[in-house]
Amino acid sequence: MSSLALYRRYRPESFAEVIGQEHVTDPLQQALRNNRVNHAYLFSGPRGCGKTTSARILARCLNCEQGPTPTPCGECQSCQDLARNGPGSIDVIEIDAASHGGVDDARDLREKAFFGPASSRYKIYIIDEAHMVTPAGFNALLKVVEEPPEHLKFIFATTEPEKVIGTIRSRTHHYPFRLVPPGTLRNYLADVCGRENSPVEDGVLPLVVRAGAGSVRDSMSVMDQLLAGAGDDGVTYAMATSLLGYTDGSLLDSIVDAFAAGDGAAAFEVVDRVIEGGNDPRRFVADLLERLRDLVILAAVPDAGEKGLIDAPADVVERMQAQASVFGAAELSRAADLVNEGLTEMRGATSPRLQVELICARVLLPAAYDDERSLQARLDRLERGASAAAASAFAAPPAAAAPMGYVPGPDAHAPAQAAPMGLAGPDAARAAARGEACLLYTS
Repeated sequence: MSSLALYRRYRPESFAEVIGQEHVTDPLQQALRNNRVNHAYLFSGPRGCGKTTSARILARCLNCEQGPTPTPCGECQSCQDLARNGPGSIDVIEIDAASHGGVDDARDLREKAFFGPASSRYKIYIIDEAHMVTPAGFNALLKVVEEPPEHLKFIFATTEPEKVIGTIRSRTHHYPFRLVPPGTLRNYLADVCGRENSPVEDGVLPLVVRAGAGSVRDSMSVMDQLLAGAGDDGVTYAMATSLLGYTDGSLLDSIVDAFAAGDGAAAFEVVDRVIEGGNDPRRFVADLLERLRDLVILAAVPDAGEKGLIDAPADVVERMQAQASVFGAAELSRAADLVNEGLTEMRGATSPRLQVELICARVLLPAAYDDERSLQARLDRLERGASAAAASAFAAPPAAAAPMGYVPGPDAHAPAQAAPMGLAGPDAARAAARGEACLLYTS
């Protein structure tokens, strides 16, 4: 027999198991404790964040023999029927509004709603994709939603609450669900992989979280696909990058190092490797922008990895810290802006490779632009070069004295470019570099 999908196998059975939605689950549990449950609810939010699951849990809490209770017992007949792999309850009716959203379906629901529950405390309608109900269908439901019998509860779930007509929304308690934070989702996926006894390499879970984009169901589907194709050594980073289409970290390291060194040949070789390797150019540029974002944060917050501002393994964070220390803040900001602009321009581009190469050329040539951010990037480079020159000058042995009989030439009497008073060593070199940059800019 085929196994259940991962997101079905680990579907929460209580509000305590729902992750990342405490702003919804806590008030609902308190309402159950206070016995102040409303007759109609509207659960809205992005796909895969727990709306329908929470609706089923709420139905389970309401119909538990020990309830209404925020913690279902799991032993009574109602709890077993509404369990993760249970057969379902005749008193909890799930309706897909995408195929049952017309006025005739609403009238049929209205007629059946007045009959009492067969064996449970409440008769509960869970209307999924509620935004697909037509205005006429909503109007047919309006009276029964406004004044339902005591045994009747409605739970509407939708990704587009603005399409639910206002007269229905005003008669419900609206709970907006949110995307799950990356840290919470990563820990949850690590726990699931541990239960599945499947080893996962460092760096894989951040890729899965990024592919899931905050949706638990999407992330679980991606993780399920990786676990299905894993070998004896588990899910490897190379397997995840190739299957999900993300750029390998070595390519990003190579092009960032080329930008730092101003090495155009190395940068264009990386672009050639990306294209010849069959990678999507737009995905490569998006991944490069993500890397530059991490470098900008590391340049401003050196301990960003410890604070959780960057979601990456420790060795990758160390490597990015070394890369960020080579750049200046203005250089990083300018590079990120140019890559972001290039990514926008790539939509509908007839030659993606040309667009990637143009992005690299713009990043490598700050002297070709006279805007303020390019000038700041040139200053960063001049300061870095001047500091390196000053450091090598201090490390070099002192110059030998002029030999006896030396006669200075006419160039020896030319006035030298003096550093400002009170400056010496690297500070003097930086001042000279800034002066040179200002001359370049004004000329």
